Amino acid sequence: MKHDHFVVQSPLAPAKQLLLLFHGVGDNPVSMGEIGSWFVPHFPDALIVSIGGIEAAGAGRQWFSVDGVTEENRQQRVDAVMPQFIDIVRYWQQQSGVSPLATALIGFSQGAIMALEGMKAQPDLASRVIAFNGRYASLPENAVSAQAIHLIHGGEDRVIDMAWAVNAQEALLQLGGDVTLDIVDDLGHAIDDRSIELALNHLRYTVPKHYFDEALSGGKPNDDDIIELL
Repeated sequence: MKHDHFVVQSPLAPAKQLLLLFHGVGDNPVSMGEIGSWFVPHFPDALIVSIGGIEAAGAGRQWFSVDGVTEENRQQRVDAVMPQFIDIVRYWQQQSGVSPLATALIGFSQGAIMALEGMKAQPDLASRVIAFNGRYASLPENAVSAQAIHLIHGGEDRVIDMAWAVNAQEALLQLGGDVTLDIVDDLGHAIDDRSIELALNHLRYTVPKHYFDEALSGGKPNDDDIIELL
């Protein structure tokens, strides 16, 4: 499947986890790959790939145009490209042999929108989302407990206001979803070392809610989830 991408890490042995990164408008997969490099020391068995948007945007890429975008037409624009987004995620799952249970989608800005909306459109697409300074195109009406959503947002973001992250957390909690939100003080529309540390700690140490649900029902967590159980 032809699409713009940059492989940050490809382990010698078969991958046990899959981390897919998605950049913002006008950026590119190589640049976003620098964010992916922070995950390499902590997930040596993971295939880590930075994915480029499907459209040109100046010298970079984007998933959908933001020219004339409004609250009324944003969802339509996302829905129009969602099949291609899902196909790309499925392609890398097939190439790596890694299941959705051990797949994490990590996005910034528009890339975070696509990751969050991808989980809305295809509930079994992945098990985790790390959304840096993103939002839903429209708030979810359903939640799946097997999805662990981590929202990380700059408290001084002037591009996507942190209110969108707060509203998303509230909506998912009301629906019984597994969601966490971290606000990074004095951070604008960007990712810094504090954001990265929050993301790493979440992936390494936070036990997904569905583990507790399975324990209460007498089930047993799957061994191939992205979390490292210590």
